[in-house]
Amino acid sequence: MRSPALSGSPAIAAVEELPPGRYPDYDGAAMQELVLRHFVTNSGIGPNAVDGLLVCPAGMAGGQGADVFNHERINDALGIRPRFCETINVGGATYTVMLTRAATAIRAGLADAVLCVGAGKFPKVGAGGADLMARMISHPDFEYPYGSFIPALYALAATRHMAERGTPREALAAVAVTSREWALRHPDALMRPAGPLTIEQVLDSRPIASPFHLLDCSVPCEGGAAFLVMRGELARELTQQPAYLLGFGEHHDHGNISHASDFATMGAGVSARTAFAMAGLAPSDVDIAQLYDAFSINPILLLEETGLAEPGKGGHFYLNGAAAPDGVLPVNTYGGLLSFGHTGDASGMSMLIEGARQVMGQAGDRQVEADIALVHTYGGMMADHSTVLLGRTAR
Repeated sequence: MRSPALSGSPAIAAVEELPPGRYPDYDGAAMQELVLRHFVTNSGIGPNAVDGLLVCPAGMAGGQGADVFNHERINDALGIRPRFCETINVGGATYTVMLTRAATAIRAGLADAVLCVGAGKFPKVGAGGADLMARMISHPDFEYPYGSFIPALYALAATRHMAERGTPREALAAVAVTSREWALRHPDALMRPAGPLTIEQVLDSRPIASPFHLLDCSVPCEGGAAFLVMRGELARELTQQPAYLLGFGEHHDHGNISHASDFATMGAGVSARTAFAMAGLAPSDVDIAQLYDAFSINPILLLEETGLAEPGKGGHFYLNGAAAPDGVLPVNTYGGLLSFGHTGDASGMSMLIEGARQVMGQAGDRQVEADIALVHTYGGMMADHSTVLLGRTAR
């Protein structure tokens, strides 16, 4: 039986996103203000229309030190005094968590319209950025001193998953190929000018950390986006087709990867099961999925853990073209972090924006029939998991 927790669901009423790229004249704080200007200019929604605000810390991935009182600064920039306001950080899961917090606040009567904002700058890997990120996610005594490195840590998870589930190496390459196919349909995708990929090109690209090669890795860049969550009746006044939040779930599995409960799954399935139970839906009801893909193993792992593919079948799902354009379950229809771009602190935003756009019918040349969209993001080393289900109709 469906949980009544989100009966009369709040909905995403508007989304705006900066094109991914490099913004050398903007630090983390200035990037967020750029996102705000972009949202107000393109949506036509002014600050006075919102009474809630959720933002991420400014400057985290850029190495500037996180501004944990960022919401206060953004309030002043907007000239508002909201009833509901916080700075939130759950790494890559921040923005789906923002959506759930905004919806919960609206259901509790704490706000009617909550603006959620994120922007990010990816530290330059060759200029100390790799060490900075390793320090951020590694245990200072038991991991970092032994040379922890983000691609290598993900490679450990990939190797375990491949060994336990029988996923072939070519399947990881197929993830990158499929992501590029979708990116070719997105006018702002960072890798669109590079053209299509083949499995052979991925396998022949420069080795990074076995089993990953260069084209198995997400593309560092900068960007950001904002979305507005409103009471359902207000959302319907603002847009013809809102994206209703039907269900959500969270799971916080570990701090450092050495404490992970299961290397092959990382606890991702727990949040998905909660989301489906809340919505009264099953994986078979999902029409489209947006899955956090820092590396090519992630969508395979997440397809299996969210129930969208059987254990051990996620790789074949990609090899058979099921996630590609015209596939039975399109995945990462904007190109994902692998080809759209990995926008630092804002990395979990792009897949939520795409899920909302697909449900709202605003995805342009990559639009598919999507009544129900699943978005799964995570923070840290696949530590903090968040799953949301978006729909065209409130349940």
